[in-house]
Amino acid sequence: MKKRELYELLLERFIDTPLVKIIIGIRRSGKSYLLRLLEQDLLSKGVKQSNILRMDFESLSIKEYSNYKSLYDYVRNKAESVSGKIYILIDEIQEVSGWEKAIRSFLVDLDCDIYLTGSNAHLLSGELATYLAGRFVEIPLYTLSFLEYMTFNNIDKNKSGNREEAFLSWLKQGGFPGLYHLPADDEVIRQYILGIYNSVVLKDVIQRFGIRDSELLERIFLYILDNVGQLFSGKKIADYLKNQGHKISVETVYSHLKALENGMIIHSARRYDIKGKKYLQRLEKYFVADLGLRYALIGYRDNDISQLLENIIYMELRRRGFSVCVGKEGEYEVDFIAEKQDQKVYIQVCYLLATEEVIEREYHPLKVIKDNHRKIVISMDKIPIGLGDGIEWMNCEDFLCSGSF
Repeated sequence: MKKRELYELLLERFIDTPLVKIIIGIRRSGKSYLLRLLEQDLLSKGVKQSNILRMDFESLSIKEYSNYKSLYDYVRNKAESVSGKIYILIDEIQEVSGWEKAIRSFLVDLDCDIYLTGSNAHLLSGELATYLAGRFVEIPLYTLSFLEYMTFNNIDKNKSGNREEAFLSWLKQGGFPGLYHLPADDEVIRQYILGIYNSVVLKDVIQRFGIRDSELLERIFLYILDNVGQLFSGKKIADYLKNQGHKISVETVYSHLKALENGMIIHSARRYDIKGKKYLQRLEKYFVADLGLRYALIGYRDNDISQLLENIIYMELRRRGFSVCVGKEGEYEVDFIAEKQDQKVYIQVCYLLATEEVIEREYHPLKVIKDNHRKIVISMDKIPIGLGDGIEWMNCEDFLCSGSF
């Protein structure tokens, strides 16, 4: 099995801790695969197979346990049939009604270590979190990074020609791990990703959030795909849809966007006033969880390269554990402000720093920020360009392959 070291190392830190580990991510991002890797790790540490209970609620074979009471009875009987700690690994826990009651009881009644996966970003929001308050940790799982993509496809990241070709494929088709098992056929890949889209939208969004007009939801999603990384206004999309003959309120636009976020299909970045030190209302940016969805639904266009690069840098920052917002410094926009613990980095993303005008446009917003945090421009150029004023430059592929700043 191919490794997903970033997540395996993170999970390893929590093995045998008294916390419920909850892995969240869009469907087909590799949550079940990660649980299998965890199972292998537990076995290598000497845990007996009989002490590992893995259940996948996408399977009809265990549908009879899809309420909290039957799940509790089943797991407790299994736990009582073995000696020592039992490791409980459950896929798509949101399919179990009242699941949080069963999990809380496991913590009280059993000697256990619990790992759950779910396809809902707010699996533990609101009242649900009260059942497990202070006793869980969420671990976001994303589709394959560029570094993982090359590992899955046995590509040497140090061979520039191979790396460039791999980057273009990954940029277009995205990083759903299942692509690794498919032939290199564009139509096969497109149909596979469309299948993921249909299952995510129909199952995780339309049904779960009671969306009545599925066509409107899809039109909003297509608008996001076409304008990924652009400043977004709910009123603008409401007006756009009205011009197409669809009456919709701004509030409905935002409720549909929230449903897409909860399904882990899109992610938002709020705007932050750097000088005023406050978040701004509306005009946020939206990014798609995996560019393969964009490729399957609206195709790949060379002139969209800057948008696509911004999307992959945003997702890479999230993958590395940064919280990310969009910066505003006076009249200037900063693509990203990335923060994690004591790190804070300002980032500009562009395709090529081809002219003095472009260099000035990308570097100047960073120059006017009056603090000492790191400031970086990321582009596809092959040699350092426009260095000065304490601003760093990084090649995009190098950044993605580095694993850190």
